Amino acid sequence: MASGSQVIAWSQMESPVGPLTLVASHHGLCHLDFAKKSAPTVGIQIWLNQWFNHYRLERNEQALLPYMQQLNEYFNKQRREFDIPLDLHGTAFQKLVWRYLRTIPYGEVRSYKDVALGIGAPKAVRAVGGANNKNPISIIIPCHRVIGSNGSLVGYGGGLHIKEYLLTLEGWLKPKEES
Repeated sequence: MASGSQVIAWSQMESPVGPLTLVASHHGLCHLDFAKKSAPTVGIQIWLNQWFNHYRLERNEQALLPYMQQLNEYFNKQRREFDIPLDLHGTAFQKLVWRYLRTIPYGEVRSYKDVALGIGAPKAVRAVGGANNKNPISIIIPCHRVIGSNGSLVGYGGGLHIKEYLLTLEGWLKPKEES
């Protein structure tokens, strides 16, 4: 747990996949959530209470602008990689998986087994899935680029329709033909 009291900034932005709630400490972006417009701070506080002993949550769009700008560039196909500071909170294993996810190139995918092999833990396929599920910074840590070994789109915290949208945006999935 982080010690000392600090201001945690949060804001929301509209995106093609719906509202996103962004949360940042003074170290960087620490949480990104596919949010409902009503009561977004409830989920934020539940997450923060796991990792911060003392904090003051403050809505501050100005503090989140650099993150929002890069996300907008991504959604407008003007950015393939994010270069913003991150403040990751998780177990050592989760952080190892999340670091690996950031190496999956834009427009490419890996299976959970590929990720397990990539981090040197070939038998940890289920644990990789668990770490993927706990990813606190979706999109920027591209857990949407992890698929089933048979090529199926499986599991995504924001919903499979969002995973499909992101993979289509990146060009991995081709848009469905309209009949």
